[in-house]
Amino acid sequence: MKFLLVFDFDHTIIDENSDTWIVKCAPERKLPNGLRNSYQPGHWTEYMGRIFVYLGDNGVKEDEMKRTMTTIPFTAGMIDLLGFIGENKQLFDCIIVSDSNTVFIDWILKAADFHKVFDEVFTNPAAFNSTGYLTVQHFHAHHCAKCPENLCKRKVLKEFLDKQLERGVSYTQIVYIGDGGNDLCPVMFLKKNDVAMPRQGYTLEKKISQLAQSLSPVQCSVLVWSSAIDIMSYLKLLIKE
Repeated sequence: MKFLLVFDFDHTIIDENSDTWIVKCAPERKLPNGLRNSYQPGHWTEYMGRIFVYLGDNGVKEDEMKRTMTTIPFTAGMIDLLGFIGENKQLFDCIIVSDSNTVFIDWILKAADFHKVFDEVFTNPAAFNSTGYLTVQHFHAHHCAKCPENLCKRKVLKEFLDKQLERGVSYTQIVYIGDGGNDLCPVMFLKKNDVAMPRQGYTLEKKISQLAQSLSPVQCSVLVWSSAIDIMSYLKLLIKE
C-alpha cells in the first residue's frame, strides 16, 4: 500500500513564484519595462532566459542569486507537512512537477534540508554557463494543446506512472497538490479513487469549479486547502484507514 504525492512548487510548496522572486537581484529590484513586457503567453521559459541574461549583464553572480532564492518563505504549514512525509517515506512516494527550474528548486530544498523527501523533481533544466550566466531549457516537447510548450504535467505524470509500473510499483491513490492553471491538465488525468488538492483562491480551484458548473467535472475527488496542515490532516486519515 503506497501513495503517490505530486506537488507543484511555486505558490504550493513555497508561497511565492521563484521566477519572479529572482527579480529582487536586479538593479533597483526591478526589470526595465521593455523586458518586463516582453512575455508572450506559453513562452515563459524564453522570457526567463532573457531575465537571466539581464541579470548576468548587470553582474549578478550565482552566490547572490542563491542567497536571494533561499529567503523565499514556505507556504503556511508546509514545513510541518514535509517533515511528516519525511517521517513516513515508506508509505509515500513524493515527486515535484514544476515549471520553475532545477537550480532554484535544488537550492531551496537543500537549504531547508527537504531534498530527501522527494524521490524525483521534474522541471526545466537549468545551469550556469562558462560566463556565469544562468541558462534554462525546455523540460520536454509534447503535443498537448492545453499546456505551455515547454511542459505538459499530464505527460510527466503519465510517463512517471508507466515507469513505476515497469518496476512493479503501483499506487493505492495519487494525491495531486497544486495551485495553477497548468495543474488542471494532470488533474483531469486522475481517476475516481485519486484526490486533487487545489490551493484555495488560486487558478486551479477556480478552473475545477468552472468544469463542475459546465457539467464536465473532474473524475477524482477534490479537497481544497489553504494551509498545508489541511493536507497533512488528510494524509493522516489516509494512512489510518
